[in-house]
Amino acid sequence: MIDWRGTALGAYEGVRTGPAVTYGLIAACCLLFIVSPVSGLNPTYGTGDEVLAAQSAYFRRWGVVPAELMRGDPGALLTPFTALFVHGGWLHLLGNMLFLWVFGAMAEERMGHAGFALFYLGTGYVALAGYAAAHAGSEQTLVGASGAISAVLGAFLFLFPRSRVTSLFPFLFFLPLRFPAWAVLVFWFTLQWLAARAAGAGPGVAYLAHVVGFSVGFLYAWVRFRGGDRVKTPAAATEGDSQP
Repeated sequence: MIDWRGTALGAYEGVRTGPAVTYGLIAACCLLFIVSPVSGLNPTYGTGDEVLAAQSAYFRRWGVVPAELMRGDPGALLTPFTALFVHGGWLHLLGNMLFLWVFGAMAEERMGHAGFALFYLGTGYVALAGYAAAHAGSEQTLVGASGAISAVLGAFLFLFPRSRVTSLFPFLFFLPLRFPAWAVLVFWFTLQWLAARAAGAGPGVAYLAHVVGFSVGFLYAWVRFRGGDRVKTPAAATEGDSQP
């Protein structure tokens, strides 16, 4: 279903180590999810009300609580980092990891391992902090890698606008259609922006974090790489119907 290896790993001469940081981030998110009370696979958290209480405490401890972050509580200042490795359920985790797997490899090859790691963590922090600033009074916990992955998508749009993305559309019986990456990603960003305008600070998808992350990622790539060479060979990627 997903075919990026040939183009991503050979996009730049002299780069042969593969997307180690992308793989590492995916492995870390999956491992931490499996051992957490959210996965349902760790019997030490009990069952019923016990596991529900453990999940609530887990999100509160490692997720972003906008009101606490905006107050400058010392314990909350690092939560935009820790929240990037916390997910609210299996679908949340798998959807985010799919997008990171598809788009992260090529972005990492362009930025380098260390640069990509710093980019991912930095833009993820900014995306979650931006959402918190817009909902400064909210006590709802915010978790997930969506903000950082949205930044990867924004950077990908600038770095590889002519790469071809195969998208599967459920309303067309999952008929695979190929589009330029710029068309798919601009369409995705527009959906996030419209959803963010309609969303509140309550439970649900933090669309505003997606918008902030995507914008910051695109601007970073524009500032950092606008004077450099872009990849000449179109790249292939496949995107499912999940959203980060």
